[in-house]
Amino acid sequence: MSRQAATPGCYIVGSMKNNNENQANGGEAKAKPEIIRLGLDLHARQVTECRQLDGSTPKLAQKWDPWKLLGQIESWVQAGIRVYSCYEAGACGYWYHRELTRVGAVSFVVVPRQLEDQRTRHQKTDRLDARALLNRLEKYLGGNGHAMSLVAVPSVQEEQKRSLVRYREQLLRDRRRAEARGRAIALCQGIEVPVGWWRGARWQEFSQQLPEWMSSQVRHWKEQAAALDCQERKIRHELQKSLEIELPIGVGRLSWVILERELRGWDRFHNRRQIASYTGLCPGIHRSNGRGREGSINRCGNSVVRYTLIEMAWRMLRWQPDYGPLQKLREALISKRAKRRLVVAVARRLAIDLWRWATKRATAQELGLRLTLDKDPSLKRLK
Repeated sequence: MSRQAATPGCYIVGSMKNNNENQANGGEAKAKPEIIRLGLDLHARQVTECRQLDGSTPKLAQKWDPWKLLGQIESWVQAGIRVYSCYEAGACGYWYHRELTRVGAVSFVVVPRQLEDQRTRHQKTDRLDARALLNRLEKYLGGNGHAMSLVAVPSVQEEQKRSLVRYREQLLRDRRRAEARGRAIALCQGIEVPVGWWRGARWQEFSQQLPEWMSSQVRHWKEQAAALDCQERKIRHELQKSLEIELPIGVGRLSWVILERELRGWDRFHNRRQIASYTGLCPGIHRSNGRGREGSINRCGNSVVRYTLIEMAWRMLRWQPDYGPLQKLREALISKRAKRRLVVAVARRLAIDLWRWATKRATAQELGLRLTLDKDPSLKRLK
């Protein structure tokens, strides 16, 4: 009897011990998720992170030092956890995306847009932004490809090349700003200001009209405009020298380099819809029940590419008169407003044709573009 009584007791004690061990192991398994999703609101000195473990309820957002969060993510990846993150493209650029990828996370950089809470609740905080980004990431990973628009992250070399183009654009804007400030000082006193007042001979003539108290102020902006113009010219020559191919007439070496670096190469576009959409020159569509109209252009994509193509389309009127899309634009009876609309269509078509020519899908002759001026003496005089 004592032996039989002892046996069940041992079993009960052993089973309780095993249950405790299983509960402990089960708790460890739950503490180690398979997937962690992160919505990140990135700033220069801090990043606000909202986290979701597997399919659980998202945790409260908290603030991190950017480098400490990277260390935490690296430890999760080393523990065998898959980490997905997303943040909006902005002033901080893509360095954090590259660091997230380096430590083993799957990172997405998304197009900035107004989040739902900002429209309905009229509230905006870093915590709400991080939570909203996490919600979009969860939907995207669940199969909803429209939940967020991804940004194509450039490589380090592509970003360095593109920065030279944008540096030149900034120099141009600063020069125009200095020119406008100098002009404003003179206009306030009723002094007529000629175009390019800060340049050489025009400045010599214009400065004689200025009172003594005003001359020093205007001269300050004149010197700034001249210095910025000199630096912009150096960058422009450097960009033009980097090109070694023969271009269609009217395209321009500088315009081609700007397009190529802003587009990050023509080869990354696989069809004409992609290149046209990136220009932002596609019309907005308002249509329902088979009825509707086309509105103004959507202005998506790259603004530098957009206005470079429009400038190029106007140049084509002079250098490529036989180019097919220009025929309606050349009609004399069209109003100025209609011409501004048509030049947008020409610029969109020109982007597609240049993409076809650059990727060798078609020759310049097939597209109606001329590479030389030898066949037309009247055009040769314009060179």
